[in-house]
Amino acid sequence: MPDAPSEFVAAIDLGSNSFHMVVGQEVGGRIRVVDRMKEMVRLAAGLNADNELEPDAAERALGALRRFGQRLRDVPPGSVRAVGTNTLRKAHNSDAFLQQAETALGHPIEIIAGREEARIIYLGVAHNSADVAEQRLVIDIGGGSTEFIIGHLFTPLMMESLYMGCVGMSQAHFADGKITEKQMNAAELQAAQEVEAIQTPYSRVGWGHVLGASGSILAVREVVRGNGWSDDGITADSLKRLRAELIRRGSVDKLGDLIGLQPQRAPVFAGGVAILHAIFEAFELKRMHCSDGALREGLLYDLQGRLHHSDMRDETIDDLSRVYHVDLEQANRVERTALNLRAQVDRQWGLRKDSFGTLLARAARLHEVGVAIAHNQYHKHGAYILRNADLAGFSTREQHQIGALIRLHRRKFAVSELEEFDAKLRTRMRRLAVLLRLAVVLNRSRTETPVPTIEGATGMVALNFPPGWLDEHPLTRADLMQEAEYLAAAGVKLEFR
Repeated sequence: MPDAPSEFVAAIDLGSNSFHMVVGQEVGGRIRVVDRMKEMVRLAAGLNADNELEPDAAERALGALRRFGQRLRDVPPGSVRAVGTNTLRKAHNSDAFLQQAETALGHPIEIIAGREEARIIYLGVAHNSADVAEQRLVIDIGGGSTEFIIGHLFTPLMMESLYMGCVGMSQAHFADGKITEKQMNAAELQAAQEVEAIQTPYSRVGWGHVLGASGSILAVREVVRGNGWSDDGITADSLKRLRAELIRRGSVDKLGDLIGLQPQRAPVFAGGVAILHAIFEAFELKRMHCSDGALREGLLYDLQGRLHHSDMRDETIDDLSRVYHVDLEQANRVERTALNLRAQVDRQWGLRKDSFGTLLARAARLHEVGVAIAHNQYHKHGAYILRNADLAGFSTREQHQIGALIRLHRRKFAVSELEEFDAKLRTRMRRLAVLLRLAVVLNRSRTETPVPTIEGATGMVALNFPPGWLDEHPLTRADLMQEAEYLAAAGVKLEFR
């Protein structure tokens, strides 16, 4: 008898050219796709010269998200993962747009870094492709970026995201609607220059199998197959024939009857072909097979891991701790103390959500990560690492939240570090920072220390120690007196007795 399906899960990819949503059910440990939706939004085309999202593009996007949101009304809040990619990474007004977008969708939206996008793409491809013994090169040409991943089975080994996509390339070289040899050469040269940065290290590692994924590459596959130029993926010869055919037709307007090409793909097709041809030339590829899995499918499997307590983010925290030689015993002491304090005030301070406990725990585990650079100002070094490193599994927002807590865990309470967060989150982040600071102070001896009881209210926190304990620990008393001064400057009154 087959396993009963679990609750629905859903993934949304807010790409630079189109938005995709896939809904699935878990059956027997695997995800079975039950629904797909796609909206051609052309978000990248809506960026102006100042890299701000124009109102008409924003409204197209919000309309698509409202329709996605209706489909997701019955899906549990924790079972949906939505991510924005290159265009939202670039847009200077993405924060304002995201507030509206999350309201339209009814679920949180993350902006992920290019390498995180590459990791998730590989996960989607790996789960939707037959296992092969040799390493494989996976390439995904999106609207605003192109991802390159070398991996083995389900493990990515090298990941890179290059700033070139079918929308940007088409705008740069085919904006007049013409497709000439000169324009194609210029587009391919630009793509080749981008690829040059990774050409040698990738070729040195090598691969035995090449897979392409997502819109541009799948569109090329359909055209070369529909025209009889290749019946097994994309070959170098079939790609050259396609390139010649585009130039022969001479304009975007004349691509309407090109067999296999969907009309909505036509405006950005030449840009995608130019990028793919340059990649074939740079890596001397003879054939590329295609995968129907990509970012959104990878999101589903990544979400599945989180729901089953196999979270890539925890692996990343462990890796980071090893790389930067974090004192794990001390990190664990601070984590236990911080979580104990949080449990005592979670109701009063609005910190009952599991996500707040997880955020606090991760910041505690990494609060000394900056010591590997220098002990002086190590909280600032740690914050820089968290905000700027490529951390598998984490969104940009999550990295900034952990980075802010690390920055605020000692010395002057720099309230300005919280300005990037909205007012409600800012209040909770301030309270989490207070708890982390107290946990660090209480564990200064780097030995097990009894956790005091704590009371929290608006603008106030009180610690209660056993009778006589502070008299026996004058250093802790002195540290708390100093901490009271730091917190007073942040509008928080610390009492202890």
